[in-house]
Amino acid sequence: MEKEKTIMDYDTVALDDENSALLIIDQTKLPTETEIIALKTAQEIWDAIYLLKVRGAPAIGVAAGYGMYLLAKQIRTDNFEEFYREFVKQKDFLNSSRPTAVNLSWALKRMEQVCLDHKEKPVREIKALLKKESEEIQAEDIRVCKAIGEYGLSLVKPGDGILTHCNAGQLATSKYGTATAPIYLGQERGYGFHVFADETRPLLQGARLTSYELYSSGVDVTLICDNMSAAVMKNGWIDAVFVGCDRVAANGDTANKIGTSVVAAVANYYHIPVYICAPTSTIDMNTLTGDDIRIEQRPAGEVTEMWYKERMAPEGVKVFNPAFDVTDHELIAAIVTEYGIARAPYTQSLKEIMEKKS
Repeated sequence: MEKEKTIMDYDTVALDDENSALLIIDQTKLPTETEIIALKTAQEIWDAIYLLKVRGAPAIGVAAGYGMYLLAKQIRTDNFEEFYREFVKQKDFLNSSRPTAVNLSWALKRMEQVCLDHKEKPVREIKALLKKESEEIQAEDIRVCKAIGEYGLSLVKPGDGILTHCNAGQLATSKYGTATAPIYLGQERGYGFHVFADETRPLLQGARLTSYELYSSGVDVTLICDNMSAAVMKNGWIDAVFVGCDRVAANGDTANKIGTSVVAAVANYYHIPVYICAPTSTIDMNTLTGDDIRIEQRPAGEVTEMWYKERMAPEGVKVFNPAFDVTDHELIAAIVTEYGIARAPYTQSLKEIMEKKS
């Protein structure tokens, strides 16, 4: 009997080169509907990133890489200057979709560098090299997540209780996830973790995505409301907190989904270590502190009406809806990267990690 397909059997992001399309799972429809949508135009890709149809810093980076290759395919000229001018125009447009996650600009710059490094070659060869680079961005993402999982697993023991916030799982990457990578590797090796997933308002990625993919994988997962984290910690059910991030400043401050800083502050009170799972692509050594991170503001409707049959807040009420908050480095026990584990002082350890990478 054929095994029933689960969400884990689908690619979060994929390239359909034959049909010149970027394929993604529309994550706004999960968990009730699994819909694979094909994106072909710059506007469609921009909308998918902005509207969170594809989300999670690594997955956005992969989508940006494939997206730029497909948009480059559509540029009809053999003149490099004309090609490059249009390429940069499309790159800058995609980069405007979401400002906080550094992977977006990182992947776009990486694709642009391919053009600059090979500008003496025919445009058709540059397009082939762009395809190769976009595929390597995704392959690299898988390797990175696996390595983060191995390092993260060394910080916990079998049977531990783990709390995670938002979705830094497979749906935010190409495989394994970042914050969930230790959980998935532990699941494969019989660690028997007990995972608690915050629902993560206002967009409910913890409820709709994290609990969905962990449950589909057979992980012992319990969904809790955001304001329950202190209760489960006080009960002694949590041994470690694993979360992802969208940008790491040079001093170790990290930007992650709104509410992460609350979890970190509460965990600190209960002496529970907070581990940030961060691919080095999210480390921005040019951003000195968290105060320098630009925080994306989302539409008010996500808070007042998006998930409700009828509007649940009074018309005209003011709404503050930042997509992210910054967790102070002093609340972070360690930052787990694919090149090792960084600990305080982060100005030194992150510098060493980036030197090791280069």
